[in-house]
Amino acid sequence: MGEIKKFDEDECVKFIRGTLSDEKNAELTDDDILYVIDTIWDWYERNGYLNINADVTDEEELKLDDLVAYVRKELRRAGEQLMDPSDVEDIVKAELQYEESIEDF
Repeated sequence: MGEIKKFDEDECVKFIRGTLSDEKNAELTDDDILYVIDTIWDWYERNGYLNINADVTDEEELKLDDLVAYVRKELRRAGEQLMDPSDVEDIVKAELQYEESIEDF
């Protein structure tokens, strides 16, 4: 049985940066990316995905569109233009890919 790898924000930021273009990497700070990561985990908490006893059905599977919309809304609500809203989906997808990559251990 493989070793269980824990979520590491620094490793996640590196992973996400590896999926972005050089231009996007130059535009975004690590704090910008961490804001998106934190917002994703806030969404998980609000929607019960972090509840250990949760039995997630197919209908309750993560809805990417809902998650991306939530992150965009939170960015607007923060009142700061941390990034182009069109970049949010790429960052969210990359964060989800990172999560999947550590589940494989």
